[in-house]
Parts: sequence; C-alpha cells; structure tokens
Amino acid sequence: MLVVFKSAPILKRALKVKQAMMQLYVLKLLKVQTKYLGRQWRKSNMKTMSAIYQKDNQTKNIQQFLFTGTDLDARPWDFQAEECALRASIERFNSRRYDKSHSNPDFLPVDNCLQSVLGQRVDLPEDFQMNYDLWLEREVFSKPISWEELLQ
Repeated sequence: MLVVFKSAPILKRALKVKQAMMQLYVLKLLKVQTKYLGRQWRKSNMKTMSAIYQKDNQTKNIQQFLFTGTDLDARPWDFQAEECALRASIERFNSRRYDKSHSNPDFLPVDNCLQSVLGQRVDLPEDFQMNYDLWLEREVFSKPISWEELLQ
C-alpha cells in the first residue's frame, strides 16, 4: 500500500529529521518498496539507496536487494497477493482469539483496563469480612515498611 499511495517522496522528506531511529525505520520502509519503485527511481535516488545499504544491511542477500526490479517496468501491484495472505492470517487470528463463541477460555478476551478492573465488585468470604479489622492490624499496621525496598 505504501507504493500505491506514493509514500516514497514523503519518506524521503522524513529522512531530513535528525533522529537516528526514525531515519532507520524510514530507510527500512523505503527498502521494502524499492523493488516496486522501478529502475528510474533507484537511479535518481542513489543517495537514498546508499543510505539504505549502509544503515540497514542486515539483508541475507545484498545482491538481491540491490538488483531487484531491474526490469524496465516495475509492477507496483505485485504486493496484492502477499497482502491478501497477510490479511487472511490476521483475520484467522482475530476470529480465533476474539470470537466470543469459542468455548476455549484461553482464547477469550482479557480486560486489561485498570479503571474497569478496579471498579469491579469482589465478593470476599464471610469469615474474612468478620475478621477484617484483625487482618488489617496483623498484616498491615504491625509490619514494618522497608521504604528502600518498596521504592526499588
């Protein structure tokens, strides 16, 4: 989709930001697109290609990266099959993980919102409620607090 929406000029402009991690990720995005951008783009943006090669050279096959898309007409629509496969995998994961009809409790959604979790009413056992003052005195007030350990 980056190629379809012509993100290369935008990403090239983002390289002007003097922040190393941002530049690295922008170069990674440009590297993914290079095979779809065509030979003319690579020829006119040799400085960007060099930066990709210098900063993101973890490629297993550097020759493949440097010489991909040497055909005259790059096909920017080649990504569609890969994207459809990725979308199908994501949909399969989401339906398996978040579909309420599944009976497996391991795949049920978990409430991680602090406000809603703290707002839930918890029923305590009867004997705990009757001895709450005793428990509070024994477990909270009578124990010394090591503030150094607590702050670490």
